[in-house]
Amino acid sequence: MTPELETRGRSRLTRMISLGLATMIYGASMPALAQQSDTDAEEDVDALLEEVVVTGFRRSLQVALDVKRDSVGAVDAIMAEDIADFPDTNLAESLQRIPGVAINRFEGEGNAITVRGLGGRYTLTRINGMETRAGVATNTGRGFDFNMFASELFNSIVVHKTAAAELQEGSLGAIVDLNTAHAFDYEEGITALVGGQAIYNENRGEFAPRATGLFAYHDPDGVWGFSGSVAYSESKNETLSGNTVRFQKASFNSVLGVDCSANPGDAGCAEVSDGYHARIPRYGGTKIDRERLGITAGLQWAPSDRTEITLDGMYANYDYTRDFRTIEVLFRGNEGGMDVTSYDIQEFPDRYGSGNNTITAMGVDNAWVRSETYYQETESVFEQFTLQVTHDFTDTFSFAGHFGTTESTGESPVTTTLMYDDRDYNGYVYDYHGDGGNPFPTLAFNGGDVTDGSIFTLTELRDQVHKTTTGFDNMDLNLSWQFTDSLELAGGYAYKKFDYKTRQDRRDGTVCGLGLWNCDTDGDGVDDILGPQGTADLSDLYTYGGNVGEGSDSVWAAPSLEGWTSLLDYYNYPLSPDQGRYADVTEETSGAWIQLNGDHIFSNDMRFMYNVGVRYVETDQTSAGFNSGQWVEVERPKYDDTLPSLNAALWLTENVVVRGSWAETLTRPALGNLSPGGSVDSFNYAINFQNPNLDPTRSTNFDASVEWYFADEAVLSFAYFTKDIESFPIRELTTGTFASTGLPLSVISPTSPASQDLEGTCGDPAGCWEISQLVNGPGADLSGFEIAVQTPFSVFLGDDIPVLRNMGVVANYTDVSSDVEYNYSGNIITERILGQSDTSYNFTMYYENGTFDARVAISQRDDYLESGPNRSGNLWQFVDPATFVDLSTRYRFNENFDVTFEILNVTDEPLDNYVDTDARRRLDYSTYGTNYLLGFRYKF
Repeated sequence: MTPELETRGRSRLTRMISLGLATMIYGASMPALAQQSDTDAEEDVDALLEEVVVTGFRRSLQVALDVKRDSVGAVDAIMAEDIADFPDTNLAESLQRIPGVAINRFEGEGNAITVRGLGGRYTLTRINGMETRAGVATNTGRGFDFNMFASELFNSIVVHKTAAAELQEGSLGAIVDLNTAHAFDYEEGITALVGGQAIYNENRGEFAPRATGLFAYHDPDGVWGFSGSVAYSESKNETLSGNTVRFQKASFNSVLGVDCSANPGDAGCAEVSDGYHARIPRYGGTKIDRERLGITAGLQWAPSDRTEITLDGMYANYDYTRDFRTIEVLFRGNEGGMDVTSYDIQEFPDRYGSGNNTITAMGVDNAWVRSETYYQETESVFEQFTLQVTHDFTDTFSFAGHFGTTESTGESPVTTTLMYDDRDYNGYVYDYHGDGGNPFPTLAFNGGDVTDGSIFTLTELRDQVHKTTTGFDNMDLNLSWQFTDSLELAGGYAYKKFDYKTRQDRRDGTVCGLGLWNCDTDGDGVDDILGPQGTADLSDLYTYGGNVGEGSDSVWAAPSLEGWTSLLDYYNYPLSPDQGRYADVTEETSGAWIQLNGDHIFSNDMRFMYNVGVRYVETDQTSAGFNSGQWVEVERPKYDDTLPSLNAALWLTENVVVRGSWAETLTRPALGNLSPGGSVDSFNYAINFQNPNLDPTRSTNFDASVEWYFADEAVLSFAYFTKDIESFPIRELTTGTFASTGLPLSVISPTSPASQDLEGTCGDPAGCWEISQLVNGPGADLSGFEIAVQTPFSVFLGDDIPVLRNMGVVANYTDVSSDVEYNYSGNIITERILGQSDTSYNFTMYYENGTFDARVAISQRDDYLESGPNRSGNLWQFVDPATFVDLSTRYRFNENFDVTFEILNVTDEPLDNYVDTDARRRLDYSTYGTNYLLGFRYKF
């Protein structure tokens, strides 16, 4: 930004603040102030964008830096490079560039974020200032799925890392503001844009389209304006994976020719039964088709220079289908009929008196070979309407009102699995090659020809129909009084209502048990066959396109979804309620806040800004679900919280800022965890009970930072943070019998091992079922630091070197540590919080000369735990470190037309999952393919 433009922008911003005007691009609850609160930092964006046309990556970095510098609390921002031109095609991908933010990926796309070690359930997300929830498909938590929205719908993101009384409660990690553009943000008259891209996925080998359109009209008299945007995209990806579905222990029929039941003392039988083997080793491919449609519309009216009314509407539709094919050996629960012909074992020290060795390779006869076809359709719809009214009664007394409603629906009308079985297959071998396993193990079928569908029998079918609906209503009424030049008193009232409803039904069973096929061939009342025999016409020949270990089979016959469901008239078979996945929750909160804001200039030109306040909130919660086969409603007694906060910023010089923050915060439990019922996994002998009386996660937070803005577009910063988390939901694990739970037999899936052997064969006298109960855990201590630097090279090298003068770098590093006590079958284990990576970093180098732009971005995240201990003894499920590299370029033919070329995930970085932190047993290795994007943009 030139000094003239910077001065004009700051001058206009100061005038707006002093007059108490609130353009509210972020829908923040506070009106404009004479000093910079967190919401004022967002108002800076309006002022800056009105003064400066943001046309490049460097300019977007500068505007974001101004927002950060002028805030009282810890704030980071990402700005659009130009109209409807966000720096990344995915919002989550952009968010990971912010210090302290890492992302989770789902099938190759960033979909959720972790902020300073705390996962998405601890983050509150707002769209145009309104707290909201957007959930894809079966998301039953409070977390926000960022992959639901096209990035072109937004022009900025602001991340608040510290709390203030004026900001809504509900976050421990951060508040993320997503903001659409409004007509008054653009120049007077008409603004319009169209854009398009073609996307090619290397794994899938197909192209998909992406298109954007925007129109805005700003009345030259400044009285009214209208804006609207549309973004449509498709993507065609393919995930190629090698999976074990975890490891487990079991006794086999025989080992190296020795009958294990007749020779219980045999060393080989004992060694194999006490070692962990892959439960369901397999290769598989998933074709994923995504379709997104997003629409925004906004109307602004300023009947006077003291009043502004903004009405926003937003619609998003996200559909995807998953077509998965795999061939496997179903060791799970069937080992008693299998014969081990060879094995290799890797030794690890015993843990808690139990062996921890891994069977890294195994040859098996009488194996249960299964070929699966899995197909899922999902549709997710998001609708939001918000109304903002701001009015200045006087130059010092202002009002801001915010009203809104949101509905988010995630639905899976089809989730169908068909199973081909050959239950006495000889000559199967798996080999995972030692420590940690090979990414490409050998999975060899050396007996019958698995490309011949006739060797299989169609035995089982499963189908689930799921729908989750969330409604959210919100009202904020706020006042502010500027009673001196340097002091302001602000406060308000807030009301929120959450309605949550989830349902899942199923039509699971064997072909014979569902009556879809006559399996009693001789009419004696006893089934003689397991189901119909496969045929070439009713089988698809699937070829796995990923890398495999030497000797592996990569082509096999899979059951035809369309052929078999049509032949058996499967979809007309009635659905049955899946009681463990029925739940209703209603949550109402009301509260008030008050905050004193100060902005003082000392005689030595030092500036001191602060806000100190308190937020009070009362929560009323009702939940319902099935418990022991009965629908139960639980009305929890109301609870209340008082949440004080303090933020301060001291400008030691014009370019050096020291910040400090202290606050008490809370995050309420995930909605899906508040049911009085529980879900049953009868395939894995696991029962997970929810808890309607879970407490919120409460935390006391301290943050401190120092920032040095040593040049234009440049900053060097260090931030330290600590959180004393009082308690958060945690699963306590025990073992027991199914009978001890009191649950009805109707919750047992008819195709699961438990339907044949209800109490299992684990040999544990306490029972074979893993029973976990959500409880209020012991809490945790979390602390860490962030280091960030941003600078153009010209700051150090001057403008004399032709290429380097147009280059620069943005980089950050985050280190987080935490301690949590987990209860593992009576053993207390201290580990970090689930979802926390100890370290992460982001590095972006850019080149921009006004005609040609190029940018390379590197994001690295250390390993993190996904889930805790389980009954099988595998301590933790975790994700290995991953480094992603993206490249983007742009060529501007003129001020209106440019073309872009991008490469996402240049190195085709895999997602690599394991179980057990000591033995590192492979869970999954998946690749998603590099994406290539070629596009254009034209501004009218």
